[in-house]
Amino acid sequence: MSAAEQPVAPGLAVEWLGSVPYGEALALQDAAVERRRTGGPDRLLLLEHPPVITLGRSARPENLRRSRAELAAHGVEVFEAARGGDVTWHGPGQLVGYAVVDLAARGTPDAHAWLRSIEAMLIEALGALGAPARALPGMTGVFLARPGCDGTPLKIASIGVGLRGWISFHGFALNATPDLRGFDDIVPCGLAGVRMTSLAEALGEPPTAALFTRARERVADAFRRRLL
Repeated sequence: MSAAEQPVAPGLAVEWLGSVPYGEALALQDAAVERRRTGGPDRLLLLEHPPVITLGRSARPENLRRSRAELAAHGVEVFEAARGGDVTWHGPGQLVGYAVVDLAARGTPDAHAWLRSIEAMLIEALGALGAPARALPGMTGVFLARPGCDGTPLKIASIGVGLRGWISFHGFALNATPDLRGFDDIVPCGLAGVRMTSLAEALGEPPTAALFTRARERVADAFRRRLL
């Protein structure tokens, strides 16, 4: 077993992979799903992506604010993703978690319950970091507990999953320390009345590597506690 792969609970492995191009991450997830199908552990793959926009199964063309040619000229890739949800952006400073979990083996073959569970784990982690957060009815994802000064919901994490049989893949993107201008090219998750925020912004702290590491550790802890 590699040093990066550490079983921390029965049937669960958490791995930090660093910065991984989106196409490579898709291949890693495919391999992880097949390994799980043949008896491997549930896994949480934690990583960052270079700038990329992904389109979920519900994505609408108008939620891309720039053409693909313009995005490519600025070094931003665009991928169709086999997950639920609309459009999102990934980039440095954003903690991405791909959860490869056999829901049927856990006795919870319910996609909606799994989404709520991911929300709960992220809310737990953000609370531990000093950024109280919540879920909002009818909106998948995690929002700061307090809205903006104008009442606009502040979204700090996006969630979108896919299923093969009852093995989940894809997962979440938590804005720890990213440059939020990356979201200017899209209507995030198709929600026009929502503003994206970050952990650094919520805490009023500089977007440092140390803060990103704290976020990564607290998220890993939350998954460890709940995915036993």
